[in-house]
Amino acid sequence: MEQVLNIFSYFGWVILAIMILVFVHESGHFLFAKLFKMRVDKFSVGFPPKIIGTTVGETEYVIGLTPLGGYVKIAGMVDESMDTEALASEPKPWEFRSKPVWQRIVVITAGVFFNMILAAVIFIVLKAAYGSVFVPPLGGVVIAEESIAYDMGLRTGDTIVRINGRLIEPDAPIGSISDLLDEEGFRVGVIRDGESLTFTGPDDIMTRLNRTDGKLGIRADPPVVGLISPGSAADDAGLRRGDRIVAIGETPIAFFDDLRKIVSASDGSELTVRWERPDSLASIVPTGAIRVSDVASESITYQAQIAPRDVGGRLILGINSIIYYEDFTFAESIPAGIKQVFSTTYVIFISLKRIFTGRESFRENVGGPIMIAKATKEAADQGAFFFWNIVAMLSITLAIINILPIPALDGGHLVFLLYEGIVRKEPSLKIRMAMQQVGMVVLLAFMAFVIFNDILKL
Repeated sequence: MEQVLNIFSYFGWVILAIMILVFVHESGHFLFAKLFKMRVDKFSVGFPPKIIGTTVGETEYVIGLTPLGGYVKIAGMVDESMDTEALASEPKPWEFRSKPVWQRIVVITAGVFFNMILAAVIFIVLKAAYGSVFVPPLGGVVIAEESIAYDMGLRTGDTIVRINGRLIEPDAPIGSISDLLDEEGFRVGVIRDGESLTFTGPDDIMTRLNRTDGKLGIRADPPVVGLISPGSAADDAGLRRGDRIVAIGETPIAFFDDLRKIVSASDGSELTVRWERPDSLASIVPTGAIRVSDVASESITYQAQIAPRDVGGRLILGINSIIYYEDFTFAESIPAGIKQVFSTTYVIFISLKRIFTGRESFRENVGGPIMIAKATKEAADQGAFFFWNIVAMLSITLAIINILPIPALDGGHLVFLLYEGIVRKEPSLKIRMAMQQVGMVVLLAFMAFVIFNDILKL
């Protein structure tokens, strides 16, 4: 029973995600077909067999048992049903084939646009509700051993100054997924022991990321004070947000994790803590600290004796590492959300291009319903933000795949309509049916491959 519930928990989330995406996609076709006064015979979320259905007006609304897609059956259109009997007679005013080419193009592409709109709405709401959070690259980075970054030549303590030739700002994230997929390769410029070095990532970086569960191996962990607990040992000593811890006793501190380890391993007696304070904070005079020296025009060094305190069985100073939070008003979240749609679309498009041009492993980078279920379940387990983020990404992926010029997909129908619009002549029914059948065979073969591939991965 427990195993059954576990399987359901995996597929329950992905079914919810797919049903949302399919409903929105098919609603685009449906609403514009209705707008142009086409008769819609059926609106189905899910494929047969039918679980439940009801007829309202001229349309039957159906929920199918197979939750891998859906369809809108529009009168007078060659679709997945391969039903051509009605096409033998003269076109009726309410049929798809009787409408102007531009209206048919709008109906065919509306599903794709609705998926993009859904992604935009999700990203906008997530920006407004959660904002952006990241650890700023203030100093050297931590490089995990046996990682892509380590194999590139990067080492713990390197200060990243450029990504793909772009200067890294201290108040911005180190990089983005699109940086990894740069056409010229992923290039990281660092400063190491005063020397400038540049390292290049592997050509098949997507494949390598899949093998490491998406971990590049670069982590920012600056020993810079972010949050200070009121009344804590650090607060009493005069530490403030923005201070950089440089040493405890004679031990230099390069990363915040170094600080945690030393404090937790201490016996609770006083530690000599030395920190640098930027000029921007110079007016804040530390309590109980002495000024050691001016180390540079940009900062002043202070030192104090601080005794860690036991809180919940752990010895702590009462500080956390610095994290940048960027809040968005709803008005600000609109352009930010739309920008994320464009950047995500670019990443997905470039990823598909790299796969189909042989730059990346097709088998290792293409996932089917099982892998999608696994990723969606993991996202849902992390919370609403992660679940809706993956729904938005799947929505964009669905839009891109649907617009590909493959018969049986929206892109295949669009090719025929563009041909008709250019030559002023509709392709023969025989050709359209043959291409539709080829497209269905290709899609079924592809689905069988990705499911089998998913099983091998598991």
